[in-house]
Amino acid sequence: MKVKVCGLRDPENIAAVNGLDVDYLGLIFHPDSPRFAGQASLSEWLSANDALLNGTELVGVFVNGEIDYLLNTVHDFHLDWVQLHGTESPGYCQELKLLWSVNTLRKAGISKAFSITPDFDFSRTNDYVGSCSLFVFDTGGHKQAGGTGRKWDWSKLKEYTGPVPFLLSGGIGPEDADAINAIDHPQFKGIDLNSRFETRPGFKDVAELRTFLDQLD
Repeated sequence: MKVKVCGLRDPENIAAVNGLDVDYLGLIFHPDSPRFAGQASLSEWLSANDALLNGTELVGVFVNGEIDYLLNTVHDFHLDWVQLHGTESPGYCQELKLLWSVNTLRKAGISKAFSITPDFDFSRTNDYVGSCSLFVFDTGGHKQAGGTGRKWDWSKLKEYTGPVPFLLSGGIGPEDADAINAIDHPQFKGIDLNSRFETRPGFKDVAELRTFLDQLD
């Protein structure tokens, strides 16, 4: 099971979380987020400490960002993935993939987040299959961009029959290890952790994360 820890922005905390052997470290590049990670000092630290990550993949989270902003941020922050967490269209994702296929800029995988509500129709993901190699299923039904810290009804996952693997997101907390271990879905790739493991926005409780990760299969 892959593990992404998102909403990081402090170099010391990033290094400590990376020491837990997680697979993805998430940095949020939505200016309105209290976890905004777009500081030049962080870019400089990541460039100077590239070897420290030792294969851990960096994910940049964007909300309806201009494509030039994404391209520049992928380069400046050495990102391996972009996670599109707004209302980005299939055409937007296709344009991004095309741009990376025809130039020499640093390239990133494309992940699309979907806000899951009780009436969400998973066929909406079909038009993203050609451009996105990972989905994130997060809690829907709220007005603000980004996560809510609340869970959705994970039994709805049985309705997803698409070919793209996904990360489960939305309000996952220390008490959820057994429920996560019980998920049986062919495209379930892993989990996306954020606010339920924080001491304050942008700072993760490393000891609590370690205890939780030890409980996962």
